[in-house]
Amino acid sequence: MPSSTSPDQGDDQESCILKFSDLDLKDTSLINPNSSLKAELDVNTKKKFSFAKKKAFALFVKTKEVPTPSFEYKEKWWKCCHQLFTDQTSIHRHVATQHADEICHQTAAVLKQLAVTLNTSKSLKSADKKNPLIEYLTRNHEVSTWLPDTSCFSPDELTSGQGSDEGEVLLYYCYCDLEDPHWICAWQTALCQRLHLTGKVRIATEGINGTVGGSKLATRLYVEVMLSCPLFKDYLCKDDFKASKGGAFCFPELRVGVFEEIVPMGISPNKISYKKPGIHLSPGEFHTEVGKFLSQANQEQSDTILLDCRNFYESKIGRFQGCLAPDIRKFSYFPSYVDKNLELFREKRVLMYCTGGIRCERGSAYLKAKGVCKEVFQLKGGIHKYLEEFPNGFYKGKLFVFDDRYALSYNSDVMSECSYCGASWDQYRLCSTPQCRQLVLTCPACQGQGFTASSDGADSLKDVAHLHFLLPWLMPEILP
Repeated sequence: MPSSTSPDQGDDQESCILKFSDLDLKDTSLINPNSSLKAELDVNTKKKFSFAKKKAFALFVKTKEVPTPSFEYKEKWWKCCHQLFTDQTSIHRHVATQHADEICHQTAAVLKQLAVTLNTSKSLKSADKKNPLIEYLTRNHEVSTWLPDTSCFSPDELTSGQGSDEGEVLLYYCYCDLEDPHWICAWQTALCQRLHLTGKVRIATEGINGTVGGSKLATRLYVEVMLSCPLFKDYLCKDDFKASKGGAFCFPELRVGVFEEIVPMGISPNKISYKKPGIHLSPGEFHTEVGKFLSQANQEQSDTILLDCRNFYESKIGRFQGCLAPDIRKFSYFPSYVDKNLELFREKRVLMYCTGGIRCERGSAYLKAKGVCKEVFQLKGGIHKYLEEFPNGFYKGKLFVFDDRYALSYNSDVMSECSYCGASWDQYRLCSTPQCRQLVLTCPACQGQGFTASSDGADSLKDVAHLHFLLPWLMPEILP
């Protein structure tokens, strides 16, 4: 069953379709949303159960917010059960695992309130045709009209050919203003379900970011629907979808959610907007610029910096020659890295790149906003598009991807080594320790000797034997 991640807590509560100000989030007397409660709701309201649960989750997390220290770049932290959480992933995971009952109670309250709201919908229609609730309900009926007609295909046709040689994984993003991300979330969930696609789709008012896997027929239909949708057809083109061999098996499930950012940099889009990025360079133009940079006798004295804005475990197994690869664990640390190294970028021409281009959009905007660089450029389409044109170009090694494949290979170069014996090796595998979701580089010889787990004391980001990478929880980093 598909699962939806919770809405980002930065959403303006006043923009919610329902008014939650009357809810007592600490009221434990509320009943669970059992059959008797559902019986009170009409058919249309029952479809809002998942929406109500997301809002209940968001409001619960909202009550746990605490101010951040002045030296921190993040806008908020959370405190719950005597624990301090500094990122959304950890607080979301804590709430989901430790406070399921409270969320259930609050969901029931939201559903009850929705039932009351629907009973007065007739008066609302006459009072204000632009009421958010009315718009939401109207659009919800239209979700089915934006789904492809698959009646001419059998389920076997949509799901067949999902092996590594016949199936496909799509990677894409689109920055554009979306007024109703929750409707987009419902539509994307229904669309992916109809096409039997798995993967992760992240939606915000600033756009959409997705990676989905399935049969080539399913991915083709998905692209056709996205290109024909009025919300995206003026922004997306076929070339914006990066395809690679794979399929639905590359992801454990379908996860679609609404967030504040379509890739989490940890800074509100209202402060650093995608609308002020660096100059986009095509793969060919970028290739030319990198060639000029590498041809210089003294690259350290060059006025150009080739900047990899991915995470350290990505750049470890593959990167452009001569690049600067920050030792950061996730993209939300990138702004802090820039701030600590402003002098490094002063009066420099910066050539930025990432997996598919999305991190460079706001990463370049952040770097430009500092006002220290001479120029900021970014690779359009990211490494993915570059390797399609230049598989034996200046990028050496594998391309890390955030799914069960871990990496894509375009050339034979091996850039990393086994973390136990030092032999050339670049294939990640999960730590063998039960319930550990961290990645380790261990060659076949060391695996044969039982070296398949990370070391006990590997807390440091520099200890490659114990990568602090929780694959199922890093949806943001995964995407383009």
